[in-house]
Amino acid sequence: MASVYEIIEKARKTGKVEKGTNEVTKAIERGTAKLVAYGTDVSPKEIVAHLSILCKEKGIPCVEADKKEKLGISVGLNVACASVAIIEAGDAAADLEGFVKKSSM
Repeated sequence: MASVYEIIEKARKTGKVEKGTNEVTKAIERGTAKLVAYGTDVSPKEIVAHLSILCKEKGIPCVEADKKEKLGISVGLNVACASVAIIEAGDAAADLEGFVKKSSM
């Protein structure tokens, strides 16, 4: 089973991802996000607090990632990234589907 970081990295290379809370929020509101991940270590928490609520309203899977630094690396940044949305999974589609099924149980 692939980790959320591996899925994001694969989606970045072969599909499309949005990074940063503003872009992620827009993707959720447009309904284009397939999966949203945000760092549990984001400070202040208010920056990402609305994401899980919006995702629930739109029926988009939302997961907590343990480190914003790892999220940044998985989307190809040299800095930490508070949140990421997968727009097009690309080669990560099967991994994403399995991950979503497992995390919704």
